[in-house]
Amino acid sequence: MVVDSVPLIVRSTFNRRLPPKIDYGIAFIGCGGIVNYGHIPAYRTSGFNIIGGYDINHEAAVRTVQTHGLNKIYASLDEVLLDSTVHIVDIAVLPWDQRHIVEQAVAAGKHVLCQKPFSSRYAEAVEMTALAQRAGLKIAVHQQFRWSSIIQATRALLLEGWLGDILDVQVQVSINTPWDMWPWLASQPRLEVLFHSIHYLDSLRFLFGDPTFVTSRHTKHPTQKSRGETKTITVWEYTNGLQILIAVCHFDWSPGLYSLFRVLGTEGLIEGTIGTNYDYPDGRSDSITFTSRTQPERNFSATLPGKWIPDAFYGPMASLMEAIQTDGEPLTSAEDNLGTLRVVEAAYRSMKEARSLSPLEIVEEIF
Repeated sequence: MVVDSVPLIVRSTFNRRLPPKIDYGIAFIGCGGIVNYGHIPAYRTSGFNIIGGYDINHEAAVRTVQTHGLNKIYASLDEVLLDSTVHIVDIAVLPWDQRHIVEQAVAAGKHVLCQKPFSSRYAEAVEMTALAQRAGLKIAVHQQFRWSSIIQATRALLLEGWLGDILDVQVQVSINTPWDMWPWLASQPRLEVLFHSIHYLDSLRFLFGDPTFVTSRHTKHPTQKSRGETKTITVWEYTNGLQILIAVCHFDWSPGLYSLFRVLGTEGLIEGTIGTNYDYPDGRSDSITFTSRTQPERNFSATLPGKWIPDAFYGPMASLMEAIQTDGEPLTSAEDNLGTLRVVEAAYRSMKEARSLSPLEIVEEIF
């Protein structure tokens, strides 16, 4: 990448944006792979104060703390929550295990960062959100794709007006995902949308807002061992005529795998790649090409710095810290994430009921 060829409005997104105070004590609840190759490297690079970790599998906590030179191996959840040096608990457990941990963490006066998906049950996510709000504590969800290079660059170009009015958006991914690497995940009845495409759905909401209607169709490879859907096509529709396509296939055996991100506006075009999906789990950096309709001097093409995993993982934690300091809301607050879960649930109901749904129907069914 020739940095000089990238406009300043995009280059400004290359730098990590940290709040003034970043020394809040952080302890992990759950010390699995994502914490070790995602959270910890990103937090270390950002200078965050990682104290230690707890895992129901004590050996996992020992291995994580010793590998990364952290200070404390906690023997129980209570021990974490009684530690006065811990201000934020970073929960990285299975979604159906988060509810009771959030409840205890909030009761102990800790701010909370939850793994995505926030919950596999929308009503439960609403309850967790309300718990923290009543206690006056901050709660966020680790939807870190919003801080990936391609999403940050797109956001900058949108805000600067280089794209004009948005006409069409597409995320098209065709890869070969070894779901058997995660037996617990392969056993889930809801798979692709809830655990993979949720990243795209969340970031598309961040960029373009909530859709008016969601239409989704799901299928599987006929010989797959995984229980849930592994190929999905989802279309979002807006009142202004905008349509967004999210098409994902996880059983492409061919050499022509791709992971594409495209935004067409009245004044400009973004054509990019989501690099992490190539050569997974090593991944690549994202790339972007911008083409202006009338101002060719704005055209540029670049490989963007960093990788989604682990570099984007600092974002939700930094945003949570800023919210604590300003008494604001994290960018990926639990309240905001309810919107992401609504479009997820709408996708599954659309498939089940063979119709288009408004995400607002998900709200109506629990109140």
